Amino acid sequence: MPGGQTFFVVLVVLVGVALPAQAGINAELRRNLGHPFLAGIVNFGGGLVVLTLAALVARTGIPKWTAVAGAPWWAYLGGLCGAALVLAGVVAAPRLGAALLIASLVMGQLIASVVIDHFGLLGYGIRPVTLARIAGILLLAGGVWLIQRG
Repeated sequence: MPGGQTFFVVLVVLVGVALPAQAGINAELRRNLGHPFLAGIVNFGGGLVVLTLAALVARTGIPKWTAVAGAPWWAYLGGLCGAALVLAGVVAAPRLGAALLIASLVMGQLIASVVIDHFGLLGYGIRPVTLARIAGILLLAGGVWLIQRG
């Protein structure tokens, strides 16, 4: 891998280990609380507490209004994406199981990522679609199919 990427790949893989756990935890919370929205609120509430404490410890301060206003409108949509991810996991995890849930999520992420890279959207640099990337998508689709059948 190009210099410096190995650390970040390992970091993301380790964080990725938490995704099936998170979906299962949130699905159990939904069963106990009675609604996926309530499970999502608890999920985001816990995240808000952790991030607030981390920001206080790091003494990040409060951003200036000019910095907040200067960001593009789409930069504030991350929370909506996170909510969709959490709610999809809460609803689908009990029906799909951990492996098919995560394989399907990764499939969607890979397709979107290749499109985002190709057009250089959302602040990413342009990385054109190649046959190797298309092959990667097709191989992953085959993996999703195998997991679903198994």
